[in-house]
Amino acid sequence: MWQTRGLLLVAVVAAAAALPDGAWAAAAGRCTTSTPIKTYDKCIALPTQGATLAWTYDARNATLDAAFTGSFISPSGWVAWGVNADAPAMTGARVLAAFSDPSTGALLALPFVLSPDVKLQASPLVSRPLDIPLLASSASLVSPARTVRDGARVTVAATIRLSPNRTRVHFVWNRGLYVQGYSPTIHPMDASDLASHATVDILTTATEASPIASTALQWLHGALNAISWGLLLPVGAAVARYLRPCASTGPAWFYAHAAMQATGYTLGAAGFALGLVMGSASPGVTYKLHRGLGIAAATAGSLQTLAMFFRPKTTNRYRKYWKSYHHLVGYGCVVVGVVNVFQGFEVMGLGASYWKLGYCLALATLMGACVALEVNAWVVFCRKQQEEKLMRREVEDVVVKDRAAAF
Repeated sequence: MWQTRGLLLVAVVAAAAALPDGAWAAAAGRCTTSTPIKTYDKCIALPTQGATLAWTYDARNATLDAAFTGSFISPSGWVAWGVNADAPAMTGARVLAAFSDPSTGALLALPFVLSPDVKLQASPLVSRPLDIPLLASSASLVSPARTVRDGARVTVAATIRLSPNRTRVHFVWNRGLYVQGYSPTIHPMDASDLASHATVDILTTATEASPIASTALQWLHGALNAISWGLLLPVGAAVARYLRPCASTGPAWFYAHAAMQATGYTLGAAGFALGLVMGSASPGVTYKLHRGLGIAAATAGSLQTLAMFFRPKTTNRYRKYWKSYHHLVGYGCVVVGVVNVFQGFEVMGLGASYWKLGYCLALATLMGACVALEVNAWVVFCRKQQEEKLMRREVEDVVVKDRAAAF
């Protein structure tokens, strides 16, 4: 940690040579001490976004000469790098952000302070001077890139003076899609973006970074929850609603409903547990809405499961209240679960993927079947009502005739 005085570094941005997706993946995890600006003593590959950091540290005067290399994800986007005096977190960091000048198109590198109100989006991010001993800074596009574009690589150099004997530095970095005027907008909220911070010992290159849940674990979590909360539980609810009135099915509807809901809840509980595991393994990576909806769905599902142990008999006078509770909580659980599946697609960056399209098609098929069955149920209901009405009229006519004959 650094003392309050003389703390933060920030460096800054500039865009770079675009790499194809395959080349970019191959380059991720590599670093070099040689940059277009100069050669440094040490370098590391930062844990997210394929970014790297190279530096030379002069212990005699506690001066850090560093170069950050990252990439743009949009021609109208931004790339930022900086330091935090207190913790490896965005809030409180002093950063430099690089983007194209809206007027001239030239590359800019402006200083910003990430105060708490900026994180809460209570106010726009406005450039202001940094309160750190920044001795020099520069930013340049990495050849062959000449303009800011998607995939362009960036090298930003800065020289700062650290507090004496403080060699553990909290670095933060990120990138975004748009700049409104001269104000960078919020960055994407993928797991890698939320985990773009690390504490580096500039003497030993030892790096402490927030771990990110493995891709396999994320996919397993998503698959379990999509199948359970997103499909099995809605199908189970539909089975109970539309098969129960059919006298020909007998008690089969109940067993089908119970089996479907039990399977869905079991898989959903496993998916929820995986979510808790990933959350504990990724401190600082938080999806508040997704987590809140997941807790709500798991709570409703658990209440439904417990309610089965207290189900009154059909002759009990409290049975109607239990049924109302069962229907209300059950349908609420289904709605929250489906909504959270869509939220999960956004969290995993699959908002425009074939996986989401496939789920939408499956859900649309189920909804279409429910609409057709609902219409049929109402037709049958109205027909029965009409038949009962005709039967009552016939009985009344017979009674009237019998009374007339008696007189």
